[in-house]
Amino acid sequence: MRKFALIVLLISTFAAAQQRVTKTQAAGTPGMLRGVPPAAVAAMRSIDAERIRAHVKFLAHDLLEGRGTGQRGGDIAAEYIAAQFQLAGLEPAGENGTYMQKVPLVGVTTQPQTTFALIAQGSQPMQLTMRDDYVVTDESLSETSDIDAELVFVGYGIKAPEYDWDDYKDTDVKGKVLLMLVNEPPSTDDRFFKGPALTYYGRWTYKYEEAARRGAVGAILIHRTDMASYGWDVVRNSWSGERSYIKGEAPAVKAASWIQLEIARKVLSSVGKDLDQFFDMAKARDFKPMPLPIRLQAKVVSALRPFTSNNVIARLPGADPHLRPQAVIYTAHYDHLGIRPGAPGDNIYNGAADNATGTALLMEMARAFASSRVRPPRSILFAAVTAEEQGLRGSEFLGKNPPMPAGQITLNLNFDNIQPWGWPEEVEVVGAERTSFYPVVQQTAKAFRLQIKPDSNPSAGYYYRSDHFSMARVGVPAFSVNEGQKFRGKTAEWGAQQAADYTAKRYHQPSDEYNPQMDFSSSQAMAQFGFALGWQAASQPRLVSWRPGDEFEAARKQSQSK
Repeated sequence: MRKFALIVLLISTFAAAQQRVTKTQAAGTPGMLRGVPPAAVAAMRSIDAERIRAHVKFLAHDLLEGRGTGQRGGDIAAEYIAAQFQLAGLEPAGENGTYMQKVPLVGVTTQPQTTFALIAQGSQPMQLTMRDDYVVTDESLSETSDIDAELVFVGYGIKAPEYDWDDYKDTDVKGKVLLMLVNEPPSTDDRFFKGPALTYYGRWTYKYEEAARRGAVGAILIHRTDMASYGWDVVRNSWSGERSYIKGEAPAVKAASWIQLEIARKVLSSVGKDLDQFFDMAKARDFKPMPLPIRLQAKVVSALRPFTSNNVIARLPGADPHLRPQAVIYTAHYDHLGIRPGAPGDNIYNGAADNATGTALLMEMARAFASSRVRPPRSILFAAVTAEEQGLRGSEFLGKNPPMPAGQITLNLNFDNIQPWGWPEEVEVVGAERTSFYPVVQQTAKAFRLQIKPDSNPSAGYYYRSDHFSMARVGVPAFSVNEGQKFRGKTAEWGAQQAADYTAKRYHQPSDEYNPQMDFSSSQAMAQFGFALGWQAASQPRLVSWRPGDEFEAARKQSQSK
């Protein structure tokens, strides 16, 4: 019955879309685009909001069960994307002549038998309640880990030589549990942790990695909404289900954890410490780790599930035989959070905006490229990646195992969470300014009558939170393309309010669902803009590079020296 329901859904969805497909809005027609031939412009103009709507409606349907990584709905989504690439006429660029790149993963689900207690010296154990007070995952991939270890407060848990910052001061933390703050030292100086913009040092992934490198058995992040840029609901929802890890990765902590702000405040006050003072002390360059008279006693019980998920990769070969071995790569993640068994009410995390929109845009852009009567000199790759919600696992694997050498990939353009709020008058391309391609981005935005909007929330560190970052880490110039907050007929304040409302009420929640009132002209505009950028990048005389001194420049040089 479920298979029949899926077939009916496919037929009805695309029948409706075919009736609604329209010509590109005249107001979206760009001005002069340098290096984009008329036939390519015609293909770009064929990109249509209603085709994108049809893809989103299918991908976000309850029948796909939230597209969980390694779950039935996620696998259906991957097969659907591969079928769309094949229908468009693109070559498979996965393994063994298929569109699939197998990503070997281990799913870790923290079990209800897990116990987590903070014991202040001379006091009764404070037993914490999973999800309400804390979340934890055993990143060592063990079924059971027993922990009885001293807590050490390590400030932000960062060692950044380029900023003359070291929270560890050579302190031996082997076998300890590290208590630390989310984010990084506040700054308005662009030369110090890039001012208000979050760097990778502020990401929770870095903090757990650094703790593991130093031999700690656990790391506990103190959640604070303003510093994390999202509330506890996001942490709880993102960490309550299965977490996925690439097989054979480096050593990791047994307890990768977050705790509620007030829980941290309560346990510290029990030993005469003031959490607000800890926040102040951590801002100082001369801060030193502080052993605390508190122990973590925990038993982390995990269900382990080895499985394979797939990145879906297609290729459009370039027209120039000398440049064809080089490529532009477009990416978008197709996974979301799946189903949370046992959760009350609606427990399907459909992920309509995050990221059925980006995936739909990717497929529509691939169709448009394949339909063009001319091809760009370099090849074009399209990669729908898995396990982004698990910590960028799919794109991490793609970056380490690209379909062509990373040094030959000129640019990565990523699409994530394109909000369906109407025709945009702004575009965000955070990170583009770090590349030699930025002047082209500026010219193209002008041709599309789009204002380039600075990062609307630099302290959230979005550059380090989506799949382009995985490509940047292996040296590929990369950034995401998204609309800003100004939409036609609306004020920027309206857009900001919509963004705040989405973050508070739908981001990583079951309420991120498709509805017929969604206006996918935003996705159409971003797809056309992205098409133009990719075509121009594929036509440049030289490969795109990072600006001198950029943090990823060394990786680029290394990749091109192989």
